Amino acid sequence: MKHLFSFLFIAFLSTTLIAQTTWKADPAHTQVTFEITHLGIADIKGGFDKFDGNIVSKSEDFSDAQYEITIDVPSINTGIEMRDNHLRSADFFDAEKHPEMTFKSTSSEKVGENKYKVTGNLTFHGITKPVSLEVLYRGSIEHPQNKKMISGFAITGQVKRSDFNLGPNFPEPMLSDTVVIDVNGEFIKQ
Repeated sequence: MKHLFSFLFIAFLSTTLIAQTTWKADPAHTQVTFEITHLGIADIKGGFDKFDGNIVSKSEDFSDAQYEITIDVPSINTGIEMRDNHLRSADFFDAEKHPEMTFKSTSSEKVGENKYKVTGNLTFHGITKPVSLEVLYRGSIEHPQNKKMISGFAITGQVKRSDFNLGPNFPEPMLSDTVVIDVNGEFIKQ
C-alpha cells in the first residue's frame, strides 16, 4: 500500500510538471517601453534594449499564468544619448548600483475575454512595490518557418516614479509622476 501511494504521488507530480508550459520572450519581436510626460505638454517615449521574460501556465488560455520579467537598466534607450546617460545616473535609475528591474506576478485574474489583471511585485532602484498590470492575450500560432508555437501579449500598466524614488529632484510638471509601462510582443513555447 505504501508503494502504491508513492507511485500515485509521483505520477500526480509528474502530470503536474508536464502540464506546465513556459513561454520565453522573443527579443527580436518584443519591446519593453515606457512613456512619461515632459513639462506637461509632450509625451517622451523610451525603452530597454535588453530584457528577459517568461510566462508559465498550465491552462491554454493563460488564466493561471505567472509572469516574470528582468530588465537590464543600463540598456535604457530614448534615442538621445545625453538623456540616456542622465537617466542611468544617480539622478534617476542609478544603474551602476541598481542594474536590474524585475517584475514577478503574485496573482492573475480574468477580467474579460483574453484579458487579465495581473498583480505582482515590481523591484527597481532598490525598492519593491506591488503593481497591477493589464494583460491582453492576443492568441497563439505556429510559426510558419520554424514550426514553434508563439503567443502574443500586450502588457501595460502605470507606476508612480515617486514610489521608487526615481528622479526626486525633478518634480511635476517638469516630469509627470505617472509613468506608463508597456511590454508588447511574442513569447515562444519552450
